Amino acid sequence: MITDMLTPEFFTILMFAGLIVGIMLGFPIAFVMLGISLVVGLIGVGPVFFDMMVIRTFGTMNHYVLAAIPLFVFMGVMLEHSGIAERLFAAVQLWLGALPGSLLVTTIVIGTILATCTGIVGASVSIMGILALPAMLKRGYDKGLSTGSICASGTLGILIPPSIMLVIYGPMAGISVVQLFAGAFVPGFILSGLFIAYILIRCMMNPELGPPLSKEERSVPLGTKIFMLITTILPPILIVLSVLGTIFFGIAAVTEAAAAGALASIILTAAYGKLNLKTLKDSAYRTMTITSMIMFITFAAFVFTGTFMMVGGKTVITDLLLGLPLPAWGMLLIMMFAYFIMGFFMDWIGIIPILVPLFTPIVLKLGFDPLWFGILACVCMQTSFLTPPMALSLFYIKGVSPPEIDFVQHIVKGVIPFIIIQVLALILIVVFPDVVLWLPSIIAK
Repeated sequence: MITDMLTPEFFTILMFAGLIVGIMLGFPIAFVMLGISLVVGLIGVGPVFFDMMVIRTFGTMNHYVLAAIPLFVFMGVMLEHSGIAERLFAAVQLWLGALPGSLLVTTIVIGTILATCTGIVGASVSIMGILALPAMLKRGYDKGLSTGSICASGTLGILIPPSIMLVIYGPMAGISVVQLFAGAFVPGFILSGLFIAYILIRCMMNPELGPPLSKEERSVPLGTKIFMLITTILPPILIVLSVLGTIFFGIAAVTEAAAAGALASIILTAAYGKLNLKTLKDSAYRTMTITSMIMFITFAAFVFTGTFMMVGGKTVITDLLLGLPLPAWGMLLIMMFAYFIMGFFMDWIGIIPILVPLFTPIVLKLGFDPLWFGILACVCMQTSFLTPPMALSLFYIKGVSPPEIDFVQHIVKGVIPFIIIQVLALILIVVFPDVVLWLPSIIAK
């Protein structure tokens, strides 16, 4: 009787139920995935589970593209130490100071520039919270709009290349990371543009939400403004060229380009006079910590996915979704909704290994372009930084905010419009797929 119960459907329910319960109880997701895999693997397939575990573990360790992760992390951490954000903020706000909501727009612009250099959301949100938020509050800016803009600008780093999320997504879905980088580039800047457009419209309708800088604050000689802009914009451009330029022009693969970016970040930090032994030690330690966390979750995810496939879970999910009386676009909506809802409870590091191996074969059977779908999924997962209770960006900004900033009244309510904008961007990508596919097609030629 018990043997009759051990069906693929039973193991599928057991694995997902165990995953949800473990996460809700607060256990680290990597240990939850490994624990469930161990129990289900031994019950469902026996000792051969350990052979699969070893094969997938070493397969993960030998995946060449994943070697780019510590290099990109190091590049981001080193640039955080360089002080580049402070210099950029001072220069850009002088040029944009006459606009309504100028400090808000400057925050989005700086967040976009940092996204092309670092890709570390926590660093971007924290830095901009320290730099921009006090200046906004001093000038009477709306608290919700201020904190929402900072959080939204920080999330761009997880989408605009070089993005660690894309480096992880590629091997999981069997898609070239270079193609993912190219596909995410335009949507990332469109999303940035939508953020800026929203801020400008709101502040033009109600100038009290974000007044422009006074003439006295903007009264800087033109030559000084040009010099500040060139000396602050040029270094990030060189960083981008050292990474994305070498990738898109076929000079280097992703891992080699990441190494070039890491070297460029060291040179930039030295040029700004911030390179010393303490900076190197701190950058190396943080790189090791962040990379270890990402790689351990990735290893656990590969084991979880392997166990899920061995007990027949992949077939169960595929048959279930394809058996629904819905057209292909209805199936797409369900999959996007799954990514969005999962973002309420975990960040992208936990979502990718669970949903990508399940949905990728279904996407192919439905006839959708996997690259296009991958960017849709990544935009969905970007919202996980803004949607409570997970919402890491909200906790980052709260950690650097003054006491008068209320978490619910200002931070949570402040990000809601930006979540809606991300959904709008998702719709634009669905309606106009060339937004994603145009640049990869150019590079492929």
